[in-house]
Amino acid sequence: MWRGPVVQARKNAVNSAKWKVFSLHAKLIAMAAQKWWNPDDNPTLAMLITKAKKDSVPNDTIDRAIKKWTWEDKEATQISEIIYEWYAPGWVALLVSTLTDNKNRTVSNIRSVFSKCGGNMGESGAVSWMFHKKWVIFIDPKKYEYEKIEELIFETAAEDIEQNPEYIKVVTSLEDYNDVEKFLESKEIELLESKLDYIPDNEIEVTDFDQALKITKMIEAFNEDEDVSLVSSNEIISSELQSQVDEFIDKNTFRT
Repeated sequence: MWRGPVVQARKNAVNSAKWKVFSLHAKLIAMAAQKWWNPDDNPTLAMLITKAKKDSVPNDTIDRAIKKWTWEDKEATQISEIIYEWYAPGWVALLVSTLTDNKNRTVSNIRSVFSKCGGNMGESGAVSWMFHKKWVIFIDPKKYEYEKIEELIFETAAEDIEQNPEYIKVVTSLEDYNDVEKFLESKEIELLESKLDYIPDNEIEVTDFDQALKITKMIEAFNEDEDVSLVSSNEIISSELQSQVDEFIDKNTFRT
């Protein structure tokens, strides 16, 4: 889902787990380091290191990611990005981006989630054509007036800005993201979150409870997988229906 930062307590527990955050940062750094290990000559690597430090990733984890994946047994530990395209229940388009050093493990886990939650696997390009890879920045509307942020954004190369009761969303290209974020920080604007996302050209409204339940459980299952770096879909579920789904999941989740 790309509509905003994760707010439910259950999803926060999944997405903020340190092992997952650190692992994904390490893999992204490793992929960038495979092209060139020195951040002074590799802007992408430098940016990823900065983001990792903002998420409190230890320096030794960052150093190991650069050294291990670049020099030590590189062929055996090559990190690859693989994107799986699927139609979730209700023909909702779904992109699952993974970072993996074991393709067999990853595809087995991905297929397992889909088989449990339903849907149809699409051929390469069946779904991705309707998505565009962007950087998305979220700002707290309780701290800053939308008009102020909008005025600042006009001074940058950001592509879009959207107002929402829970967040202000700024969309930028991959090339301009770093400049936009640095500009906002120079203006002492605190960011809720910034992340890569695939933004769809069109959306599908989901009104059926069972479909919304399957889609929600599917996305949560993917977010729990260590190899999944990003899940994007084009469904729109009303806050009322999403609350019903979340309540149902909470009541039917076994707790130890």
